[in-house]
Amino acid sequence: MSLTIAPICDFGSMAVDFDLPGSDGSNWSLQRCRGENGLLVMFICNHCPYVKAVQDRIARDTRDLLAHGINSVAIMPNDPSDYPEDSFEIMKKIAAQFQYSFPYLIDRNQDIARAYGAVCTPDFFGYNSRLELQYRGRLDASRNQPAAPDARRELYEAMLQIAATGQGPAQQIASMGCSIKWKKDNS
Repeated sequence: MSLTIAPICDFGSMAVDFDLPGSDGSNWSLQRCRGENGLLVMFICNHCPYVKAVQDRIARDTRDLLAHGINSVAIMPNDPSDYPEDSFEIMKKIAAQFQYSFPYLIDRNQDIARAYGAVCTPDFFGYNSRLELQYRGRLDASRNQPAAPDARRELYEAMLQIAATGQGPAQQIASMGCSIKWKKDNS
């Protein structure tokens, strides 16, 4: 496990289109995923302790965001040949176990992760209704262990602000997690 910290938000950069297979058996595009008031794009995986520590919070926050017109999508960017726990079959099990209310997609060739500039899992990208980046921060104060139950819901609050105003908070704390496991011929 290599700890990596995501860069700060590049406000206004546009979401990158994709067409990726989901754990639900469907292919998903950016347009199919977007919500009326915004879109949260998450790069997560199955094996990372930083993701494992917040999977229930991700599921909770993304469900709560739906009521505000904000959709979410998760993309698994890792090379499962070196990390079998990140296989597509296990992605299906994780999505069912945590009752993900969002598509969980696999980026087999890692092109989408590279296009977004994703560096770690979890890595969160919050877009407004125009698909302009407004948040690139952490979920909450959790690290590789869950934060206190009353921890501030930083990502959730930022997405609500984005839905209401189109703008993200000026102050954001970067997400941290395991580095993306790039294919040996793609690093």
